[in-house]
Amino acid sequence: MDKYYKKRLVPLLLPAFILFLMVVAIPFFVGVIYSFTAWRGAYFAGADHFWQAFVGVENYVKIFKNSKFMNSLTYTIAFTLVATVVINLVSLAMALLATALHRGGGVYRTIYFVPNLLGGLALGYIWQFIFEIVFSQILFGGNSAIQIPFFQNMLQDKWKAMIAIVIVYTWQMAGYMMLIYTNGLNGIPKDLTEAASIDGANVFQRFRHITVPMLMPSFTIVFFLTLSKSFMLLDQNVALTDGKFNTRLLAMQILRTTQDTNPPDYGMAQAQAVIFFILVATITLIQVKITSSKEVEM
Repeated sequence: MDKYYKKRLVPLLLPAFILFLMVVAIPFFVGVIYSFTAWRGAYFAGADHFWQAFVGVENYVKIFKNSKFMNSLTYTIAFTLVATVVINLVSLAMALLATALHRGGGVYRTIYFVPNLLGGLALGYIWQFIFEIVFSQILFGGNSAIQIPFFQNMLQDKWKAMIAIVIVYTWQMAGYMMLIYTNGLNGIPKDLTEAASIDGANVFQRFRHITVPMLMPSFTIVFFLTLSKSFMLLDQNVALTDGKFNTRLLAMQILRTTQDTNPPDYGMAQAQAVIFFILVATITLIQVKITSSKEVEM
């Protein structure tokens, strides 16, 4: 079988490689070039070809002077930090509970994985109804017996909306991350925890000195996924707030740049996309490097 794949490696990889070039590599390369031009989507301003519409780093200078871009950048960073911590804590707690159950663990994991199957827009509109109608008018506002101002009109305040997006995103992603942590927990040798228990280590000591170090490969995967996906969040942001009240995340800012400019400035939007890619790639690579260095061999 190995000889078969070695002889036919190139023919087997060629379709995937061509697809990668056509869908990812070439559009990305073209997009980087267009970020240095006065591209307007269907034409180049004042020119017939991209090399005639070259504006240098002007688009990059403009985006860092753009208050909407800077607000969305800081808002996205704050959201990513909060979402990453919350999702990891919740999913790890769920995984610990799932592995501790002797009966019904499979049903438990299935139930908590289901939200991950819902699309971002559908999920966002469901939770928009919960925040705007159930929370604001039925449970914690209007004529309800329990008046909690914090849960009223959560989507109409910048920072309360962030918490709302974190809640929705955690509800969607925690079940998927739980499966990764559960797989990691199941891979920890029982002999280690039993030996530590015999030596007098309590639950917290076993968790700190055995579970956490042995779970570092899972931490690496989960942190990578939560960091990258949090930066790229779009559908939930559109459905919940539509970017109003200064709640645009970076993905929505890039999408709406062509609507904010007249004529639509696709060159500046593409420059934002390049900065977006560099930011996500840098942060995720640093995170993978740090967490990978702390992994221990089984």
